[in-house]
Amino acid sequence: MTSADALKTWLTTRTPEQLTELLEQRLLPYSAGPGLDDPARLADHLLSANSVLLGMRSLDAAQIQVLTAIAVLAERLHGPARVSAARPGPAGFAGTNLAARPGAFTVRPPEPAERAVPRAQLVAELGEGVRPVLDALAERALLLPPHGELLTVPAVLHQQASELQGFGRPAALLLSDAYKAAEIRRIADALDLPPARTREEAQQAVVGFLQDGAAVRRLVAGAPPDAVELLDSLVPGPPLLRTHCFVPDTGSYYGATSKFHFRQGGSGDPGTDWLAARGLVIPIGIDLVELPYEAGAALRDGEEELPFEPEPPAVGSARPLPERAGGEAQAAATAALSRVELLLRATAAEPLAVRKAGGIAVRDTRRLAKAVGAPEQQARLWLDLTANAGLLAPHRDTPPPTRSRKPVPPPPARMLPTARYDDWLTAPPADRLVPLIAAWAVTPEVFSHWPEGEGTPVALISPEDPYAVPLRHALLEALARLPAGHGLGAAASLTEDTVDELIDAVGWHNPMGLQLDDEVDELVTATLAEAELLGVAAHGSLTPVGHAVLALLRAGAGRWYPAVPGAGPALDRHPELAGAVAGLRAALAELVPPPLTTARFQADLTVVVPGAAAPELTELLGSVADRESDGHAVVWRIGAASVRRALDAGADAADLLERLAEVSEGGLALPQTLEYLLKDTARTHGRVRVVRSTCCLRSDDEALVHELSRTRSLTKIGLRRIAPTVLISTASPADTLAALRQAGYAPVLEAETGTTVVERTSQERATVEMPELADARHHYGRGPATPGALAAAILRR
Repeated sequence: MTSADALKTWLTTRTPEQLTELLEQRLLPYSAGPGLDDPARLADHLLSANSVLLGMRSLDAAQIQVLTAIAVLAERLHGPARVSAARPGPAGFAGTNLAARPGAFTVRPPEPAERAVPRAQLVAELGEGVRPVLDALAERALLLPPHGELLTVPAVLHQQASELQGFGRPAALLLSDAYKAAEIRRIADALDLPPARTREEAQQAVVGFLQDGAAVRRLVAGAPPDAVELLDSLVPGPPLLRTHCFVPDTGSYYGATSKFHFRQGGSGDPGTDWLAARGLVIPIGIDLVELPYEAGAALRDGEEELPFEPEPPAVGSARPLPERAGGEAQAAATAALSRVELLLRATAAEPLAVRKAGGIAVRDTRRLAKAVGAPEQQARLWLDLTANAGLLAPHRDTPPPTRSRKPVPPPPARMLPTARYDDWLTAPPADRLVPLIAAWAVTPEVFSHWPEGEGTPVALISPEDPYAVPLRHALLEALARLPAGHGLGAAASLTEDTVDELIDAVGWHNPMGLQLDDEVDELVTATLAEAELLGVAAHGSLTPVGHAVLALLRAGAGRWYPAVPGAGPALDRHPELAGAVAGLRAALAELVPPPLTTARFQADLTVVVPGAAAPELTELLGSVADRESDGHAVVWRIGAASVRRALDAGADAADLLERLAEVSEGGLALPQTLEYLLKDTARTHGRVRVVRSTCCLRSDDEALVHELSRTRSLTKIGLRRIAPTVLISTASPADTLAALRQAGYAPVLEAETGTTVVERTSQERATVEMPELADARHHYGRGPATPGALAAAILRR
């Protein structure tokens, strides 16, 4: 039975939940090809190189080492598999990021069933710890059925057995793909090989020399020290090097059919030039060369022991947590919630303009940072989180009608709260934090990291870093492995050695899904700092909320972006995700105390809320007081202007006093100073009345009308007294009201009927753009659209 037939039979024995999970891990969203609701076609898809590579991107180092060991043992038992010059996918197995270059050879892939490895031999090589790893690989269909005493892996792993061990590809393939005849003869001359009549003879001579291990070792023995040092780094793998030894024969254009010339005058690096001249490194792309398989095999010390690390490397810098760690996590989560609320309220009051190039202008970000009392970097983080959680979205007004035939440019976009924001405001603190923390977990961007050389940081850029979520997941996995009650310390205080140890642990958890480049230390510390701001981590250790976020990522929440599980989409059909979101909500409910419904009123007209305020309390105080400070306690101040604002919105002074008394802490009476302020402000409120029809001002107080007509600061609205109790204005009612209030008066707007008009702030809302979970991830071939529907269709056959 072929591997495809065995896999097809095995697929039909899975439960709907198991098959759906497998498809979510391995299904490629593409439009070409037949429908995959046929088990035979689905089996072929899962055996394809790209699907296998997709499934391997979420494996840890131990799992990749086991797959590598099976492929290597198969090569030792059955000989090398047929390979092609082109790499199978966009990323190499060792974490390199190489674009596949079409090769000159196309070879039928080997049949995995013909290259099986005895299970007992693998266990003897790697130890008993390999058994649970094999079970996990079988669930992902990376270890192929039947899962008995013979082990088989997909064909692409056999084809890439050399690369999995850190070897390059065979010299014959690399030479054919890279050079024309002149360069082949030049390499043959440098190796002192006999003259050849044709290109093929010259290439065969070069390949034959490289296949002679003794000859290669003698050659390297006489190499200059710079060349030997380069070989020391290339031989263990990966066999890739950046160099300027070669230029494409097509000039500035480089395509699939391009060949390479040696750079005239050399690269400036004598060691690299020496290796290139003798065929020990061969070009595979612009400024990128590869050490051939034969050279690497000749320079290694015989048959090496197969590596297997069943546990991640320890982070030895962990130390006991301080007693205050739990309290700091609670304070961080509470402060984050308060600042996000302030940011959204400020945006609702004054929408943000979106730049033509994308993002928010720096001046607007700085204004928001000042409004929420946070550094600018944190303000950018809160903006990005609220946007990805569906609480903030761009909105474009409908352009006014025009008779012009020329296209009218659309009005600029503005960032507005969405309809979800209103429900979010009234929710308990834990429910408000869930979408923010879930958005942080699954959005493909390290928000607070801005690469050097990319200009001034801006908020609300398009998340497009494919390595961000794997990095976040691997970091939380590494922190979860620390001894209980121990942490690494705050992100800002980590030493270089601690960061290096943490990077090693992170790399073990997801070696193929990460981009371990020169900025990885900055990315790791920035991710940890963000986790601290949200209460996910404290002093370099996971909090209960952090463990809940890790469970969310383990449930596959990152696959559904731009939908954010926990931020609105229904989870009825995803019980594992629903359970993870419920766990996050429960952890937050324990971390963040219940909201306060009372406040402490003081004689100096300040109001103190010693914690997170309930939405009703916040709304009441926000209507009649100005927010002065935030932190563990929120301080409000009531003044004449804030009371007039409440009265302008239609509040009644007596009703305000009654409502404030109801929320007074301990049922204490309100201070007399507050009662006097409310009553005095109410007594003068409305003495000046603005008539809507012709923008008249009227008042029963003739002296006041006379005073207004003589006030110099009101000359800009063109006041004119037309009766002892009536003034007219050349400005609109809205501008007249604003000018009077700026001058220190307390007018109200009156309708034509004589009734007072209550002024209410316009509450514009943007459309929620986040897709529902069912619409976020699709299979775009013929047949059912989602993995769940596809699994059901397969099992019905």
